[in-house]
Amino acid sequence: MKNNYSYQAALETSERIGWRVEDIIGGEKRLDFTKPFMPESLAQVKQLSFLTPAEQRTLNQIRGYEYLAMFGLVEEFILPYVVDHARLQLSGDDYRVRALLQFAGEEAKHIHLFKRFREEFEAGFGIKCDFIGPAEDVKRFVLSHSPLGVGFAILHIEWMTLRHYIEGVKDNQDLDPQFRSLLKHHWLEESQHTKLDTLIVEALAEAASEKEIEQAVQEYADIGGFLDNGIKQQTEFDVESFVQATGRNLSKSEREAMTAAVLKGMRWTYLGTGMTHPNFLATVEQISPDGKRQIEAMAPMFC
Repeated sequence: MKNNYSYQAALETSERIGWRVEDIIGGEKRLDFTKPFMPESLAQVKQLSFLTPAEQRTLNQIRGYEYLAMFGLVEEFILPYVVDHARLQLSGDDYRVRALLQFAGEEAKHIHLFKRFREEFEAGFGIKCDFIGPAEDVKRFVLSHSPLGVGFAILHIEWMTLRHYIEGVKDNQDLDPQFRSLLKHHWLEESQHTKLDTLIVEALAEAASEKEIEQAVQEYADIGGFLDNGIKQQTEFDVESFVQATGRNLSKSEREAMTAAVLKGMRWTYLGTGMTHPNFLATVEQISPDGKRQIEAMAPMFC
């Protein structure tokens, strides 16, 4: 994949975009619990025809809370990764230094953003929704891999974020306006992060041996498998949160159907949308054509 990304252009765009957490949530800017939070392409709850429209909306909102928590979780390892990479680049290209530090600052802001939305959700939803963790353990596991392996995983996350907004949210007027605003502002900055992380991954790959690149592709798969195990646990949490929120006594077949639908939706949201993104695959192919083939072979189980 040939690209014209540059640290200078990404920095200049980020500086023009600039927004504050306080501009998006708080005060009169409240979540509207009469509306769904997630696009159906990600939530995948309407297939559960045994649920009433109100119950489908409740499950959709639980998936929205899970989305807030999941991104809060992954930002926790993206931030130190970018900081560590920037630390090694504190001389030479001034635009590179400033762009990487801007990248890190925006990831810290995103952690704050998702935390504030979770607080708003918890204040208005009525019950506590459980989430996997702790974040420190997830961060420790992910960052135990090579910088290139982690870089692939983060590039996957950045591209999937753009896909979520462009394909499911941008023109969707049915969603809660505040949740749409969250996803829009996150997308605006992640649009630059895809470029910066592509530059990071390309530089790491250029300095790596063929064996190290093969190892990095395997590490990307290992990180994906680790996250998928978390997704399986989170599926159970989401279903239980639905039962507590609605007081509905699901039959065995209904619970199995809901568990399958939530698992499928989560896998597509966090794994499939990134693994199949053409720009992500193009970068991997440039570095390792065999690595791209491996990822394409894994992708169907998450789609």
